[in-house]
Amino acid sequence: MLEDPVARLVPVGLDELVERAGLLTRVDRKYLVPVDDVGALVRVLPRDAQVLEIGSRRLFEYESVYFDTPDLLAYHLAAHRRRRRFKVRTRTYVDSALCWIEVKTRGARGTTVKDRVPHLLDERSTVDPALPFVTATLAAHGITGAESMDWSPTLLTRYRRATILLPDSDSRLTVDVDLLWHDGRRPLHLRGLAVVETKTGSTASAADRLLWAHGHRPLSISKYATGLAALQPELPANRWHRTLRRHLLPHSASAVEAYAHS
Repeated sequence: MLEDPVARLVPVGLDELVERAGLLTRVDRKYLVPVDDVGALVRVLPRDAQVLEIGSRRLFEYESVYFDTPDLLAYHLAAHRRRRRFKVRTRTYVDSALCWIEVKTRGARGTTVKDRVPHLLDERSTVDPALPFVTATLAAHGITGAESMDWSPTLLTRYRRATILLPDSDSRLTVDVDLLWHDGRRPLHLRGLAVVETKTGSTASAADRLLWAHGHRPLSISKYATGLAALQPELPANRWHRTLRRHLLPHSASAVEAYAHS
């Protein structure tokens, strides 16, 4: 599926990847691509494409815990496309047992801004040790009332990821497979589709142009908000309705029936 195509790429180390394409302020484009097509797309990337390799690994397991307020403020801001929307999550690199807490906000011209600091692995299901960082970061990006927000874990995601560097534009391509969502009540597995993201500066990358040439177009999808909408169909989800109905739910298992009868 993905192991063989990425095995053919030239490796790049983490330090070089971060130096060349850290992209904490970036433009993200997201695609849902059939898993059966992913290998073929990776094989026709530019010849100088490189894949992140740490030790002997090229596919890495990720776990994220997303936090929200009791009234799901972060979710509703995303659902209604508010300019001052945000996400708060812990990101665990399972293979290396490293954890960070991240705050993602919106920058100028639709860019994504990510601020993060190391977080205790055993505390990945709580914001508490990093509450001053979260509050200060949100306030610095114009989020009002951050100091009084009460946080609790709302959604967990797990997946395997390959990260590819495109040296000509110092941009990145990530391919996520075996995606699992869990809201504490039930799981939702994404079957047969990979989440492909390009992370660039202001212009589209060679990977974007390749995806377009093969008929794939950017979709409105958020691992947090779209996953939560699929698991909790009572939530407003007009922004992701087409993605849910046409792309995501036909390839998912567990929450499909609940959404179909909503």
